[in-house]
Amino acid sequence: MEDENFRDKYTKSGMIGRFLVNRFFSQFSELIEQCGTDITTVLEIGAGEGFSTQRIANLLGSGVRLEASEYRGDLVSRAAARNPGVNVRQESIYSLDRPDHAFDILICLEVLEHLENPQAALQELARVSKKYVVISVPREPIWRILNMARGKYLGSLGNTPGHIQHWSSRGLRDFVSPRFRIVDMRKPLPWTILLLKPA
Repeated sequence: MEDENFRDKYTKSGMIGRFLVNRFFSQFSELIEQCGTDITTVLEIGAGEGFSTQRIANLLGSGVRLEASEYRGDLVSRAAARNPGVNVRQESIYSLDRPDHAFDILICLEVLEHLENPQAALQELARVSKKYVVISVPREPIWRILNMARGKYLGSLGNTPGHIQHWSSRGLRDFVSPRFRIVDMRKPLPWTILLLKPA
């Protein structure tokens, strides 16, 4: 099966794609601002090649310790090379090698849709988070519709390779609500972003 290209949305997405990604991170930054000024530790889970890590590091500034983790070893080395000031570790979201409540904020961008057991991942996010969790996923069915509109993945009705979970904004809210309190929700096209506090 074709693999999702994690790099293209940051490097080859064209003017419209760059606009959407920039709008995503603008909305994301507003959610981070709601977390307050006493944030000192942040962990990004599912850092991929480290493009999002760069964005997060620039947003947080030098007063916050940012770490990152990624399941795929080949991507860990790329993320570390792209972010020399960030400790990047290989680990699974299902079993983070971190103490309970170790980080003020956990950030998990476009990871849950790839997981066979996202509920177990939520449990681990709640365990390691001290204050907040930020998650984002593609917003369905808009994500598939936009893929098909640009002629992508027509054989799978617009489903991006590797996406095995699919949530509307309401569906995502319902999915996380047993374990988290929803502080805020943003819907920059074509994503849903939630700012959460462990329940």
